[in-house]
Amino acid sequence: MPIEREYGVDENAFLVSKTDTKGRITYCNEPFLNIVGVKQGDVLGKPHNIIRHPDMPRVIFKLLWERIQNKEEMFAFIKNKTLNGGYYWVFGNITASLDQQDNIVGYYSVRRK
Repeated sequence: MPIEREYGVDENAFLVSKTDTKGRITYCNEPFLNIVGVKQGDVLGKPHNIIRHPDMPRVIFKLLWERIQNKEEMFAFIKNKTLNGGYYWVFGNITASLDQQDNIVGYYSVRRK
């Protein structure tokens, strides 16, 4: 359940996460884990949308998936939720990860305050 508690992202932090082609988390860095409030083992293999805040319009994520599946990067302001129900705002860059043959092998996102 969402709660009305905002968490501040450190202005020097980069929140990084990677997913497979289905959107399941394969990697996340320490600043990401800290703001979300989890240990890496608790989120690996889970769908990345576990941090999607219900205030975010679904159409944003429809556009996001269309763009990154076409190997276009996406920039957006995003309200994410922490696993205790709080939230945080970030400016994110999301893009496809490509192999040497230019095939999509996953996606990654780098977010800042």
